[in-house]
Amino acid sequence: MIGSSIYLRDRTAFTGGSPQAVYEELWQQGRKGRLRTRAILSGATLILCSLLVNAVLGLVMALLVAAADTYFHWRGYNACRVWRLGLRGDQRMNRLLRFTLERRGHRVLHARTVPGQAVIDQLLVGPGGVWLIHNEAWHPEAEITQHGGKVFIDGRTQSALVRQLTGAAASASRLLSDRTGLRVQVMPLLAVHGGQLTRSPFTADGIVFARPLRLLRWARRHPDAEFTASEVELIAQAAVHTLPIGGRTMSPAA
Repeated sequence: MIGSSIYLRDRTAFTGGSPQAVYEELWQQGRKGRLRTRAILSGATLILCSLLVNAVLGLVMALLVAAADTYFHWRGYNACRVWRLGLRGDQRMNRLLRFTLERRGHRVLHARTVPGQAVIDQLLVGPGGVWLIHNEAWHPEAEITQHGGKVFIDGRTQSALVRQLTGAAASASRLLSDRTGLRVQVMPLLAVHGGQLTRSPFTADGIVFARPLRLLRWARRHPDAEFTASEVELIAQAAVHTLPIGGRTMSPAA
């Protein structure tokens, strides 16, 4: 398409009027306000510390305040990067898995189809168990919380998403157990990219919700099996044969 980027595939996130485009515009509009606030905070710190101690300490503290304010705003902006690019987070999780658990004897399968259910982002097989990982990126102001054992996104339940993940995990458990002759219980995990988690990690609707790195730590610290290295390889090979490679078919959350 004429005028489209040759480096980024076309995504609705980059079109005018999309939530991501509006967010970017508002962020740019707020730049002068952020700089003004930063200057006021730094200036007040410089004057106060200079009067109380000396000018050198005042200058150092002013620079530290400016750096802290810059980092605070950058961190919030960077946290929603996946969402701003119109992505879901599976590519980021792939990288994290490659440089963490895959180097510690875990096996990872990507974009596998659970027959009759859905396509899962990653299937993680390790000595401590088997986990189905799904990735979702929400708006930076979206509130992800749980009440009464159920997950809520901005006050709304997520029945369709929960049904898909728990159904896929149950089917994968059955298929892998039948294929290997072992008791394989697949645990569904949801990696949250962006949004505001009231607590991380937390379990709701039978699914563990957490930021990507916290989710991987949770999986390591909460084993529900004791597989040997040969059993890990057996389960991974069984998954290769019973869960074929496929494209994403999961529908958006309700």
